[in-house]
Amino acid sequence: MNLQSKIQIVGFTDTGRIRQNNEDSIGYDSALGLLVLADGMGGHLGGEVASTESVNTVIDTMQQTLPNINPGQIDPSSGFTLESMCVQDAIEQANGRVYQRSSTEPELRGMGTTIVVMLFYDNRFSLAHIGDSRCYRFRGEKMEQITKDHSLLQELIDRGFYTPEEAKNSLNKNLVTRALGIDPTITADIQEELVMKNDIYLLCSDGLTDLVEDEFISLTIKRFSDNLEEAAKQLINKANQNGGKDNISVILCRIIDDFSESKGWFKKLVEWF
Repeated sequence: MNLQSKIQIVGFTDTGRIRQNNEDSIGYDSALGLLVLADGMGGHLGGEVASTESVNTVIDTMQQTLPNINPGQIDPSSGFTLESMCVQDAIEQANGRVYQRSSTEPELRGMGTTIVVMLFYDNRFSLAHIGDSRCYRFRGEKMEQITKDHSLLQELIDRGFYTPEEAKNSLNKNLVTRALGIDPTITADIQEELVMKNDIYLLCSDGLTDLVEDEFISLTIKRFSDNLEEAAKQLINKANQNGGKDNISVILCRIIDDFSESKGWFKKLVEWF
């Protein structure tokens, strides 16, 4: 199903005020219902290469593999849909490419990237992520973070060393415990959930969340819920006003209409005859 008229996607990436290069990369395919955001790391141009290679590989792989599957079927070995398995495979492909280049090109040695991938289909989403780039959902009056950071800070919170409030001032904020391209194989966290009309989803790098409070993000999305482009620009501007110490990337997606693949019994009966 072409989702171009069912969902709206806007995305921007900004170098910020301090960095010389933008090591973030974003990409999306509205027809496919695919969103990808990556935040690279590595010396010289390594981070930029890692994030761009990853985003391009995921999109290219999904464009090739997704049309060939039967929508909504379950993979018996994992319990996830085949769509989720396509996302996982695309991330594995990206990991292999980044790792291979890091291993063979000295100037790129040690590069890696976070990644968050979201795919919409059949009134649901598959969400996969590695690292501390995040996904939030804004539903009704409530915004919630639906990814959990792969970071040292999050592990310390989980173990009770920090409260979430204390963590905001921690010096360990940007130490990730899992990244794409560092090892020959990688495991992404995958989750699947149903969507609702008027849901808004935010994918972002830590250049936003390190400098802009969740409360401001929520109020901005609420205020500009009918103008996602302006909402994204406002969020990036706020991060820059607060110092812009890192690259800042934002993708926003609104669910406009139903995109269920299922059909009623009468329509199925008509098609049968």
